Amino acid sequence: MVACCAEKTYAGTTIADVVSRASVSRTTFYKLFNDKRDCFDAAVTQCIDRIAAILRAAADGCDSPAEATRRGVVAGLDLLAAEPELALVLGGDVVGVDPQLVYRYSAFTVPALEEMWERAGAPPRRGHLSPALAFGRAQLLVFHEVAGGHPERLPDLVPDVVYLAIAPFAGHDEALRQARLAGGEASP
Repeated sequence: MVACCAEKTYAGTTIADVVSRASVSRTTFYKLFNDKRDCFDAAVTQCIDRIAAILRAAADGCDSPAEATRRGVVAGLDLLAAEPELALVLGGDVVGVDPQLVYRYSAFTVPALEEMWERAGAPPRRGHLSPALAFGRAQLLVFHEVAGGHPERLPDLVPDVVYLAIAPFAGHDEALRQARLAGGEASP
């Protein structure tokens, strides 16, 4: 489903496309899913779970929320650069199919960041940027590159996305410091 939607969009994808690409029968498809939307919802959940696992693994063992955030951004953008269809589906089709699905995508990111910073003792929202607005801006930056056919440019966004992810919690100075550090961590 993800590959088909990335190629044809959700609206242009048919069940025949999905079963052909998956090399399964329609009968098998209908044993697993009620309809195309059910399959799409399962695919979105799988994409979100994959990204969340990558972010958690990257942040594991970090000394500070700023370092964990920075490393998570690098790992997340590396994944999306390697598999841009994830960004296309989560940044494009999700909004077109059901705007409420966007909340599922941001629900694992923004609250996880807020909780991590709170556990570290940071006062809530020290910056001037709301976490949800920062997430939306970062998502648009990523989608712009992927939809424009340039997923290889995603690592170039690391400093900007790191800044957006940290500024709501630690303010401008720390976000800028981490963004500069991140510029050296981005994969080529």
